[in-house]
Amino acid sequence: MMLWRSLASLCVLAAAVFAVPAQEKRIHHQADLSDHAHDDSDGFQYDHEAFLGKEEAKTFDQLTPEESKDKLAKIVERIDMDKDGFISHAELHYWIKHRQRRYIEENVNKHWKDYDKNQDGKIGWEEYKNTTYGYYLDDGFDDLENKDTYKSMLTRDERRFKTADRDADGIATREEFTAFLHPEEYDHMKDVVVQETVEDIDKNGDGKINLEEYIGDMYTSEDGGSEPDWVQTEKKQFSEFRDANKDGYLDADEVAHWILPGEVDHADNEAKHLIYETDTDKDQKMTKKEILANWNMFVGSQATNYGEDLTKRHDEL
Repeated sequence: MMLWRSLASLCVLAAAVFAVPAQEKRIHHQADLSDHAHDDSDGFQYDHEAFLGKEEAKTFDQLTPEESKDKLAKIVERIDMDKDGFISHAELHYWIKHRQRRYIEENVNKHWKDYDKNQDGKIGWEEYKNTTYGYYLDDGFDDLENKDTYKSMLTRDERRFKTADRDADGIATREEFTAFLHPEEYDHMKDVVVQETVEDIDKNGDGKINLEEYIGDMYTSEDGGSEPDWVQTEKKQFSEFRDANKDGYLDADEVAHWILPGEVDHADNEAKHLIYETDTDKDQKMTKKEILANWNMFVGSQATNYGEDLTKRHDEL
């Protein structure tokens, strides 16, 4: 049943949460565009992975230069959404963001089949609720030992679903369902992310997070044991930085600044970089001809891979 699968997912998430540095586990960082350093003098692997996505970039590394250029030409046509023969910054920025979100789309696709029972291309709240919680709904979870936990999960799911359902018709499109599963990716879902975080940490139910609750979310002291140094550091973080108004609590705005920090838009920077390096007539946009003339910055091939390997071997000698 989906209920048990959801609980198992929560357990896996909890295990993952405690596997990372305590002070980082609540913060939603943007995923890196590439695992490689962005240093064009040492090759274009960063640009390839940013432009294509990490997995797709690997497939181009197995192609001949001619095959890579042919596939790139077809990609350029897809990026040119208004079909004016130019790739604008907005179009390239959208493309890079889209490629970087493929892991999210794959996750949504995997869950979509579980919940779209009538295969109408939409998921209704009742459809999701019945698939997830099933016959336990009939008796109000009374058969379950930790029924309050499941009631809380149901309430949270419904609130998040309704926030994601922007037209309030009780039915989620694929985009709305994506916002439901990955609320940290959508501006209109950020209040939900903050609220859920406060509810997780706020043990006394006053709607705020005090220092004891903040530390308790990261660390549980053992009798007779001394506190690790990082706990003292986190206490200082709370009082000097997190608690901006110095009232001894973190309110919703302060939690938002903590878990949803404003970050550099790496996709925007990469789009500007690729245009700057490729736009030979400096009209702030690229033609297919300009892109193909600079093709090895956008995609790899067997030849570029071989050249990079030779460079690495030379450096090692």
